[in-house]
Amino acid sequence: MQHRAPHGEPSHSDPLPLSTLQGRRRIGHVRGYGGRRPGAGIVPAGGASSRMGTAKASLDWHGAALLTRTVAVLGRAVDGPLVVVRAAGQELPELPPGTEVVDDPVPGLGPLPAIGAGLAAVAGRAQAAFVASVDLPLLHPAFVARVLDLRGEHDVALPEAFGHHQPLAAAYATALAPVIDGLTASGQGRPPSLFDRVAVRRIGEQTLRSDPVLARLDPDLASLTNVNTPAELAAARARPLPAVRLVEGGVIRTVRARTAGELGRPVAVAGGTGPLPPWFPLVTGDELEGV
Repeated sequence: MQHRAPHGEPSHSDPLPLSTLQGRRRIGHVRGYGGRRPGAGIVPAGGASSRMGTAKASLDWHGAALLTRTVAVLGRAVDGPLVVVRAAGQELPELPPGTEVVDDPVPGLGPLPAIGAGLAAVAGRAQAAFVASVDLPLLHPAFVARVLDLRGEHDVALPEAFGHHQPLAAAYATALAPVIDGLTASGQGRPPSLFDRVAVRRIGEQTLRSDPVLARLDPDLASLTNVNTPAELAAARARPLPAVRLVEGGVIRTVRARTAGELGRPVAVAGGTGPLPPWFPLVTGDELEGV
């Protein structure tokens, strides 16, 4: 069942341009990685967060909720709908305009039912979707773009890095929704049960880094840093802030921040038309203008 996003914005059925803050349109642009990719973005957000001790979705990340940031980063990388999959009745923080919310149909079984629900919600509007867990605070749009580019004709593009496969930082064909429904109906909720049945492209670190754009913007693949405990969250917060170019009063300088609000002054994307909201995620490679 679909819901309105918590900020009261109705669900949409058409991909929205990522250009300005007016109306329901998305905002922001990262120059240098080829623009947004065809596809949707899905964020499963209904996990128990038992190791963190509190709901990850609402954790503060430099002035923005972690879920808000993850959705907004996906919105910078894809041109289709954005979907959050929550536990039934779960309270969510403010989400970017146009975000759709659906319920996890089988909570507690594992991430696969949530992935399937997200894919079903966007089927017919996108052929592929990037699925990102809520706890990827350093996710870069260029990483999302790279994985979507590498899917090709495969059902799944599955990064394998740092000794693990990464099913919650992967690209899936939306046509897999019925397959996942069948697996969850039989009590199988772990992603490997899907990977054993479909065409999977497994993508190693070397292949990810072979893209010169990703190698420049995220050379350490920090996009795959997830935070499961307070200590991991603290370590992620302690990492160097991304370098962002700011043009202000005709002067170009480099500033460091993870959200627009951290800059302490109104800014817009270079060539944009309006100030960015405080929660707007900043990443390495961004170019901003003072307003």
